Formats: sequence, C-alpha cells, structure tokens
Amino acid sequence: MSPPRQPVIFLPHGGGPWPFVDLGLPKSEFNALAGWLQALPSQLPAAPKAILVVSAHWEAPKARLQTAAEPPLLFDYYGFPEAAYRLTWPAPGAPDTAARVAEALGKGGFATDTDPARGFDHGTFVPMKVAWPHPTVPTLQLSLLKGLDPAAHIALGKALAPLRDEGVLIIGSGMSFHNLPAFFGRSDPALDRSKAFDNWLADAVVADPKTREQALVDWARAPGARHSHPREEHLLPLHVVAGAAGTDPGAVTFRGTYVRQPILGAVFS
Repeated sequence: MSPPRQPVIFLPHGGGPWPFVDLGLPKSEFNALAGWLQALPSQLPAAPKAILVVSAHWEAPKARLQTAAEPPLLFDYYGFPEAAYRLTWPAPGAPDTAARVAEALGKGGFATDTDPARGFDHGTFVPMKVAWPHPTVPTLQLSLLKGLDPAAHIALGKALAPLRDEGVLIIGSGMSFHNLPAFFGRSDPALDRSKAFDNWLADAVVADPKTREQALVDWARAPGARHSHPREEHLLPLHVVAGAAGTDPGAVTFRGTYVRQPILGAVFS
C-alpha cells in the first residue's frame, strides 16, 4: 500500500536553544510554542518515512542536500550557556531520500549539490528535538537558494510536492517575524508594524492557493514587511512549504509571541 499523503508544515524555530537553557525570558511564550511543536507528530496521518527540513540557516548557490548517514549537530549560535553546546539529537540521516529529492528537484528544473559533512543546524535540531525528542525517523536538510527569490522558492516547493505521496514530511523552519533589534525593542509603533505583517501573513496562508502564491511572491509590499524581515531568509521556508502544498488549503494552527513579537505556525493539507 502507498503511504498516506503527508501535510506540509511551516514552524517557527525560535531563537538559539530557547527550550533547553534558561534565557531569562518569559516562560509563558516559550511554553506555548513548545506545546504546539510537541503536538505535531500526533497530528500526522502516519509516521513519516522521512522528514525533509528546509531551514532558514542554510543558503547555497544551488539546492544543496545533506547526505550524512549520521549527521552531527551544528551549533550555529553563540553567547549561550555551556549546556547549549552539549545538546544531542541523534536522528538518523536520509541519504536514500536525498537521492530521491535530487531526482524530484531535477525534474523541476533545479540543479542540486550534496554535502556529506553538513550537520543539523539549530533551525532543525532545536524545534525537532522538541517535537521528536527520541528521533527514529530519517531526517535531512535542504538549503535555501542564495539570491532569496520568493518565486524561485515557491517553485522549489512545487518540485518537492510528489514526495508527500511517498511518505516524506516536508517542514519549513523559519520565523514569521525575524528582526533581531526589534525583538528587544519596546517601541509601540514598531510593534504595530509587526502585528500588521502578522495579520497579513495569516490572511495569506488561508487564502485560496492562487491568491496565496501571488501574495507570497509580493510579500515585500505587505504592511510592515521589511520591519518584520529586514532580510527574508527566515520567511522563505514558508514559500517552499506553500509551493509543496499545491492546491491544498492552509491553516494557521499556532499564533503566539516570541519576546513580545507575534509569530505563527501553519499546516497545509
């Protein structure tokens, strides 16, 4: 029997190792996001054959795939307590799935490259350690494309869409808001701009697929867009997920805050 079609998920991965060390920030915000992540596996139609993560923390000139059989962790953050650098998340890699991903991307017109040494960056291992604390599902990462073209990332997702019917769960890991200075600001007008973009993005996610795609291509014209994303690498995993969703509707299944700024998570199925 064919495996059931997997949904596609956009998740906010938070900042650094937020669930695992004391950052001196409000626990209520962290607990809400952690609870949403923990619930994700139980909402899938079946255990995935593999998990493909597109993380905001990896960019390459062309689509690059992680091919290690046992990927290490890449502690690509700094300034945190020592415990943040002793975390483990021993998920098996997925070199066989990487070959299938490369095939699908090739059919979609995307050249690919491989990286046998690349580890899981914190855009992957932090939220995935919350959702799958005892990992058994083979997992791999796919890079963003340098140049950060929104239409290209939607097209990248469209090329990946057939994998969903093969039991592969596609996750885009980013943030719906990513402006580091603003995270720690206290300006109400700035917060108003954050909320305006959050509301716009929530509407875009649940729009009909054609409207959704056009909105995401033109995201920089949205209210508060460049305040929320001075650089768009944390938003583009959503574009990949939306492309892979095809004609499936989107649902905003998490709305919360992170250091007072609004964030959201979405599922397409």
